[in-house]
Amino acid sequence: MAECQGDQAAGLRRLFGREQTRIVTFAAGSTGVGKSVLVANLAATLARQGKEVLVFDESTQHSVASCYGALARHDLLQVINREKSLTEVLLTVAPGVRVLPAAKAVKNLGHLTVQQQDAFLQAITGMERSADVILVDASLDHPLGFSPLGLAAHDTVIVISTTSASITDAYALIKKVSLGYAHKNFRILVNRVRSADEAEAIYRNIAELTHCRRLARVEYAGLVPLDEQLRQSSRLAQPVVSLFPDAPAAKAYRKIACDLLDWPLPGEASGGAAGLEQFVQQLLHLSQHIDPIAIYA
Repeated sequence: MAECQGDQAAGLRRLFGREQTRIVTFAAGSTGVGKSVLVANLAATLARQGKEVLVFDESTQHSVASCYGALARHDLLQVINREKSLTEVLLTVAPGVRVLPAAKAVKNLGHLTVQQQDAFLQAITGMERSADVILVDASLDHPLGFSPLGLAAHDTVIVISTTSASITDAYALIKKVSLGYAHKNFRILVNRVRSADEAEAIYRNIAELTHCRRLARVEYAGLVPLDEQLRQSSRLAQPVVSLFPDAPAAKAYRKIACDLLDWPLPGEASGGAAGLEQFVQQLLHLSQHIDPIAIYA
């Protein structure tokens, strides 16, 4: 067993390059903020910058795959149950972008047997192409109240729109996760915003409130403006950076992508970074040991 685990760890280090792989979760306090469209466009933008991107897609409706006009027929849970191979489940939706439908799998991570956990690890180590960046489109309705992918990732980005309901729900989510899971670091990304001043004002209000109440450290991740060309590209199930590279939204995605790649990784100060190996192990540990009662308290 120890030898098998050692082989898996070596495979993860070799295939994913633990110092290069960056894992970022995108979450929201409510629906309707454009999170999945944002993740899909950011993945395409990163791919156009030469990165191999893997998206863990927890959504069942308005999924990242559907933003590319693709249909997710299978789920990672079928790989865990050894009913399908990972190749059958993975979707290549654009050059450099693969989507792994995982809604059912993530909801069941807390109940996996040892054999199922091994199947999960073996599937990941068996991937043929490396991933430079992993983006997680987190579900709003996880049984634990918050996706364990958001707790295990390097960064958690809370996506907010400009409506008062979205802002209130985002703050409530930060408070819930901070108090329930002692998760204290978040980034705020304001979507569908009219101006940079409006986005920064929304960020400052949340940052000041979370600081005053000693809930979390909140940083600014940027903005995506209201853009008719983005809406048009979404209707056509194509990334805006492909159809309208000079659109305001496309420029915003390029800036966010560049900034994201410069965000510090855990352990950089000591000369190492947490990679996919640690992410998978921590994900399984959190899913098996988290008490869902705390987060609803």
